[in-house]
Amino acid sequence: MLSQEVGQPAPHDPGAAELAILQEWRGFANADLPAELRPPPWPDAPPLARLSAALRAWAEASPRPLVLFMDEIDALTDETLVSTLRQFRSGFQNRPGRFPWCIGLVGMRDVRGDPMKAGSSGRTGSSSPFNIKDESLALRNFTRDEVGELYAQHAHETGQPFEPGSIDRAFGLSGGHPWLVNALARQMVEVLVPERDRALTAAHADAAAALLVKRRDTHLHSLATRLEEPRVRAVIEPMLQGEPPVGADTDDVEYALDLGLVCRTPTGGVEIADPIYAEIIARELAKRPGLAAATIPAAWLRPDGRIDFARLLDSFLAFWRRHGEVLMTSHPYHEAAPHLVLMAFLHRVENAGKLEREYPIGTGRMDLCLRHGPDTLAIEVKVHRKRDPLAEGLGQLDDYLAGLPADTVGWVVIFDRRPGQPPVEDRTSASGARTPAGREVVVVRA
Repeated sequence: MLSQEVGQPAPHDPGAAELAILQEWRGFANADLPAELRPPPWPDAPPLARLSAALRAWAEASPRPLVLFMDEIDALTDETLVSTLRQFRSGFQNRPGRFPWCIGLVGMRDVRGDPMKAGSSGRTGSSSPFNIKDESLALRNFTRDEVGELYAQHAHETGQPFEPGSIDRAFGLSGGHPWLVNALARQMVEVLVPERDRALTAAHADAAAALLVKRRDTHLHSLATRLEEPRVRAVIEPMLQGEPPVGADTDDVEYALDLGLVCRTPTGGVEIADPIYAEIIARELAKRPGLAAATIPAAWLRPDGRIDFARLLDSFLAFWRRHGEVLMTSHPYHEAAPHLVLMAFLHRVENAGKLEREYPIGTGRMDLCLRHGPDTLAIEVKVHRKRDPLAEGLGQLDDYLAGLPADTVGWVVIFDRRPGQPPVEDRTSASGARTPAGREVVVVRA
């Protein structure tokens, strides 16, 4: 197995990337193979041909069939990716004696089709330089039973059981994603409950997920950086507003699916892949420059630690009047910026509590639930573009409140995105209202 990752810093200089990659290959081979199977000295070759020349020399010198797995292939982009794939393609007809018998490309996404489109900012519109691909294999997610089987191995080896609720919760939080399933278990058994005589519960799975979100390990950080790509934004931004990515290019959706950021629904639509990714995406976007810098004192806390919702409302209105216009216009996710600014504010309130969010795709809404000790705030977020969404929002908030404690406070927050409106500081207001079921709630217009 070889790695292509060292070529990533040179997306527009294939020659420089080749030199770094070949040196890395040499290190892998010397570390993993006996002397008789290591490659010969790399032959001299001009830029754009060094990789194919090296692979040809290695295959000719090898006493065994040469099969290579090229890891981190999707770290390469632009001209370097195109050149690499074309060199792999050029040696195909020389198999098996003068080129590797088989090359497997391994990464977070499929580099099928136009690699400039699949792996970078540019698009060539040309045919694929890698049309000799045999098959793309995706590591599918685990089922609930497979998660239980995996966790049972730990119980068998250590005597520490996972309660059924912990398995259900871990599967629900991870969507069965293999890395997340293992990462959750590791946090539970090594960090949260290292004592082998204690069982793991659903609460431990929740705590483990919170640790993963806070730690942002390499895998999660890598996904978060993808949010800056225009192709990913085209898919994720409408979903944050409760809308399907109708306007996104079909290939953009496939790209987001390859990355694992979204998944297919039973009806053929797409949704955020799992609750952990949803949390990572929301927090990452709410931390963008400007949102994190807009700090406010926690004037909404009473001496006993409970939330004073009247003060909380006043604090949000003041926050929005002061920062809303600037933060909305400066955020790269422009259309979803109001939702993200609201979440940035609520993250300040959250503290030791929990902020839950749902994106019911196709409803044009976002549901937020802030839990802070015994206090619960349910928020229905709507956008006013043409028709006033107040009536719809009140009905949706009714449905949301029906599943929450009876003393839950409810807000409908309506962001006015119609052109030609007065400045944010002039149009921001709050008033009381009743839902169709007669619940007293607050309507915020911003």
